[in-house]
Amino acid sequence: MAKIWHPNNTVSLDRINKLNQNTVIGYLDIKITHIGDDFIQGTMPVNQKTIQPQGLLHGGASLTLAESLASLGAALYVDMSKYNVVGHGINANHLRSATKGMVTGIAKPVYLGGKTQVWEIKIYKSETEFVDETLCCVSRMTALRMARR
Repeated sequence: MAKIWHPNNTVSLDRINKLNQNTVIGYLDIKITHIGDDFIQGTMPVNQKTIQPQGLLHGGASLTLAESLASLGAALYVDMSKYNVVGHGINANHLRSATKGMVTGIAKPVYLGGKTQVWEIKIYKSETEFVDETLCCVSRMTALRMARR
């Protein structure tokens, strides 16, 4: 797929991750790790900040990762000097639990319309130091484009 990002949007991973400090994204140690031609990738540790009392990755933390990645992609797709993008709806299916290590999310567009976008986010767990990426969550987010005021 060809590069989908708006040509006016030039941001580095360092700048994005700096902007995310002191937000829920920063608090959960979410890092944006890759901006591809048509996807956004990021990671989040499975630790005391992201688990629920039974020691499993909290579904809300998974949704925070999913929405963070999809929202960034949705924003990069539009001219950010003219528009804001907000999440309108998100859902998730939690397929497998994660109890340690890291999760990696990859957000890709399903639909890129004039005012709405739909993004699919797949989250993989990696609980060992070896490559053991297993799909643990599938999410879908709808974003709305709004004129800046």
